[in-house]
Amino acid sequence: MRIRKLKDGEKGGTRRLYEEIFSEDSPSFVDYYYTEKTKDNTIYVVEEEGGMRAMLHLNPYTLMVNGREEPSHYIVAVATEEAYRKRGYMAALLKTALRDMYRAGEPFTFLMPAAEGIYLPHGFSTVYEQERRYFRGEEELPDGWSARKALSADAADIADMAESELKGRYKVYAKRDQAYYERLIREYESDGGCLMVCEQEGRIVDCLPAVEELPEERPKIMVRPVNVKRLLLLLELNYLTAVCFQVTDPIIPENNQVFMMTGTEFSGVMLMEGKPENSEGTLTVEALTKLVFGRISPDHIEKEKGVTVTERMKEELKKIVPLSPVYLNEVV
Repeated sequence: MRIRKLKDGEKGGTRRLYEEIFSEDSPSFVDYYYTEKTKDNTIYVVEEEGGMRAMLHLNPYTLMVNGREEPSHYIVAVATEEAYRKRGYMAALLKTALRDMYRAGEPFTFLMPAAEGIYLPHGFSTVYEQERRYFRGEEELPDGWSARKALSADAADIADMAESELKGRYKVYAKRDQAYYERLIREYESDGGCLMVCEQEGRIVDCLPAVEELPEERPKIMVRPVNVKRLLLLLELNYLTAVCFQVTDPIIPENNQVFMMTGTEFSGVMLMEGKPENSEGTLTVEALTKLVFGRISPDHIEKEKGVTVTERMKEELKKIVPLSPVYLNEVV
């Protein structure tokens, strides 16, 4: 088994595996993906017996986290050729990708699982169920609104509208800019749909995808800390805080540290290296994810496997302002 990061000119070599595993995707969408998304993504492969037998794609996004721009990657197209499954290829690809993202200083990564159970053993936790809205005809729009198909020339105005809406409502979301919507317009068109803009008095006030079939389920988004220190530094506090705790991570050894976390509602989080003898408890990366994204309260965190907390530590953890609500509605 050999794991390798592909050069740009080699990425097309994974298309055979993509089409084999993700056969539900239309040929036109796959054309879009391998024309557009592979321009700037990273693809890792497992090579065995002269061929690419497994792959993992990292698609780059700039995320807004508490108002700050942070680099991140959306893990997609994780696949193994059927005859080569149950050999640990996926785990090896994840470990390689996670460690590379750690070295790049990324706070966390995210993915949309085919099944949550696949990724739970690798430190991922569900933090969000996608809330997608769709265009269902002009008759369902508010009075005074009209709708038309979005054009590439609309991308900058759509981005300005969307960014102003999202930044006031969400703690975590993918940054909207002109390039984001130029690509999204092509993405929907590649699969037989389109992006519709809604206007009121000539001004864009919303955008909604029009698709041939509405999904029956709400896809889940799972998150995993990559650089724990960087993630903690992004947090806001609601009161004077001082707590020392250990983080455990079986995949990224650099995250196994004792952190002395201090700060106020004005300063945000400040970190120092803590001493093991001063630690008030232990958080796994899974428990840390659920805590900082508001999926579990400090009062119940000790029920998580591998977690120990003192009563004082619980009270200090309550001063963390959760990274919630989240809005990560991207498909690829």
